[in-house]
Amino acid sequence: MTATLIFVIAAYLIGSISFAVVMSRVFGLSDPRTYGSKNPGATNVLRSGNKKAAIATLIGDGAKGWFAVWLAERLADQYGVTDAGIAMVALAVFLGHLWPVFFRFVGGKGVATALGVLIGLNPWLGLATLVTWIVIAYAFRYSSLAALISALFAPFYYGLLFGIDEKLFAVVVMCALLAWRHSKNISNLIAGKESRIGSKSAPAAKPPATKKK
Repeated sequence: MTATLIFVIAAYLIGSISFAVVMSRVFGLSDPRTYGSKNPGATNVLRSGNKKAAIATLIGDGAKGWFAVWLAERLADQYGVTDAGIAMVALAVFLGHLWPVFFRFVGGKGVATALGVLIGLNPWLGLATLVTWIVIAYAFRYSSLAALISALFAPFYYGLLFGIDEKLFAVVVMCALLAWRHSKNISNLIAGKESRIGSKSAPAAKPPATKKK
């Protein structure tokens, strides 16, 4: 139990690293929480016009979800962590992204991190969900719509591949939270106001500071 608790706390802290904010600082961009959707995620960073920063954010947010689950599964037998413990780790890293302790609990919507978690649970599960996202995003050019439909199908994919277990419960909760975080996007989609992938609505870099005379 102690080992599981340590794994869960570590996963939450890993998830709390907001790569949208970190990469924006590295590339000299405005804080993603101040423009566009104000969501610290790869799609909003892309609105700055800096594709490298957006890709780095996407990879970082996805990698942290994968790493937390992969590490827990790799060490599970050694430290007596059960499947229920792995499920808790999967949820913890996702919750860390949504409510990061390092950034005053203001986090992203969790799309990339959720994908990383799914890949960590099983590469085929992650691949099936990723293909769903790509197809919907390519067809409609709405990242939020692609995320919502992928979240709807991910538990179905898991159940089809592995049946009903503790990890499926974690996937269901994670996808439900992801959909809830997209509630504003759902309203925008219905109203026809949702931004399409690639639309710009932010400055590419921070404005130069003015010197006091």
